[in-house]
Amino acid sequence: MTLPVVPPTPSTTSSTPEPALGPALELTPGDPPIRLTERAIEMGKKRLVEAQEDTPELVLGLRLGVKGGGCSGYYYVYDVATKRGKRDLVFDFDGLRVFVDDRSAALLAGGELDWETRLMGYGFKWKNPNATGDCGCGSSFTTD
Repeated sequence: MTLPVVPPTPSTTSSTPEPALGPALELTPGDPPIRLTERAIEMGKKRLVEAQEDTPELVLGLRLGVKGGGCSGYYYVYDVATKRGKRDLVFDFDGLRVFVDDRSAALLAGGELDWETRLMGYGFKWKNPNATGDCGCGSSFTTD
């Protein structure tokens, strides 16, 4: 006796629903104002998987930005994005969703984010052509 083939339904394939692709995940048209190296993309994806295990909210992507402060005037921000802000631009880098607000995008334009491993640590590292000076630690910078 042959049993009929029943196509899978959402209730039989997975207990966790797929996130809806709504406004939070729509990509910003055009080329991104920043670049990410392959290593930064790889480590960004790894960090997001780790972050999702530690947070009850759905992690949408990596949030990059700049805030006022630090010893040189601005400092770089790295965080997980759990929602899209009104001023956020969203870009896809080989499957890694990156959220950056429009003000930060202007200060980071032309920059490249890399992942650096050093004797005393590791982490993201910017090559920012808009920075006219930094404090030496690599975490903060100044512009003209």
